Amino acid sequence: MAVKRDTDFFHDLIEQNKGIIYKVANAYCKSEENRKDLIQEILIQIWLSIDKYDDQYKISTWMYRIALNVSISFYRKERKRDEINNPIPDNIYYLSDENLETEITELTLLKRFIRELKELDRAVIILYLEENSYKEIADILGLSVTNVATKVGRIKQQLKKKFEEKKDLI
Repeated sequence: MAVKRDTDFFHDLIEQNKGIIYKVANAYCKSEENRKDLIQEILIQIWLSIDKYDDQYKISTWMYRIALNVSISFYRKERKRDEINNPIPDNIYYLSDENLETEITELTLLKRFIRELKELDRAVIILYLEENSYKEIADILGLSVTNVATKVGRIKQQLKKKFEEKKDLI
């Protein structure tokens, strides 16, 4: 059953599920300005796709899928633009200011490490941290449950290793 485009329904839907949109946007954008643009693009795509929603899936699963697909496309475009406009890697800024480096919290480091992951891995770990089941993650991303479990394990190991390396530098 498809849902008709209705502004009241859309407003309620976004209000009830805005956390999904903000979490995905925060994971894919560093700057506030880009995050606002990405959120707007996600909202547009949800609006344009709402009449294609199939109620055999949870609405949150459907919204995650749209948010992640839009975010990955947006990230790819931004990354290409950044490579052209800003050839200096972000890591150089961290290396140049050792005092700032020691003040970075573990949460900030985690966000940074998640942003450094490959696009699909980033989507998997965001959904995992949101306490989605492996089946829900598999449905959202079009993967097998086994593949999701394997990816989560590998991503955890990768993040743990990055934290251990970071502790050695601090």
